[in-house]
Order: sequence, then C-alpha cells, then structure tokens
Amino acid sequence: MPAPYSYDLRSKAIAAVKRGEKKIEVSRFFKISRNTLDLWLKKERETGDYQASRQVGVGTQPKIQELEKFKEFVKKNSDKTQKQMAQLWGCEATQQNISYACRKLGISRKKKLMGIEKEMKKKDENFFKN
Repeated sequence: MPAPYSYDLRSKAIAAVKRGEKKIEVSRFFKISRNTLDLWLKKERETGDYQASRQVGVGTQPKIQELEKFKEFVKKNSDKTQKQMAQLWGCEATQQNISYACRKLGISRKKKLMGIEKEMKKKDENFFKN
C-alpha cells in the first residue's frame, strides 16, 4: 500500500478550497485527484481533522500456533519429510507451514544421513589399508 499524502499537503489543499479556489484547480495544482480532495474535505467535516488514518495490519495467523507441541511432533517424526509431516499434523497444514514453523524453532531441514557416513568411513578404512 502506498504511503498516505503528507499532512502538510492536505492542509494546504484544504486551505486553498476554503479560500474559494475551485476544487478542480486545487487538485490540478497539487497533483491529486478530485476524489482525494473530496474525501479529505468529507473527513474534515465528519471528524474535524483530515489526518491520514493509521492502518493496523492484522496479518495472517500461522497454522501451527502450538510451537512446543509441534517441537515434540517433529522429534517423533524426524524421519519424515515436511510434506509427510503436514499430512500427519492435520488442520490443513501444508509443507510450507511446516517449513515456517521449523524455521521459527531453529530446526534444520536437512537430515543426518547415517548410511552415507558409514560408507565414507568404510572408504577411508579401505583407502588406508592399501
């Protein structure tokens, strides 16, 4: 969302209209739309001020809100992929929801590949034997 017009610009435009300037001329001079000027004037009539209202962003709530419960769930299902965990977790959780929750808890996506580590040790032992 773009930033609101400054309070200074609003006050100058409204003062010009109150002095008797035509709305269309004021809107062209300040490079604002006529509708915007009308909205400022309406707001001043209704509230007594034309300050921009502050928009409070609510945002979306995470699907996984119980992080301690989720942490235990991840420990029990550490052999599963995030997609499989999403299906097990339920409540319409997706792989991305699981990913966000893991990131929030500092849990890595990578798994320890024990099979690869064993193979590497075997190769090292065979290398030093020869």
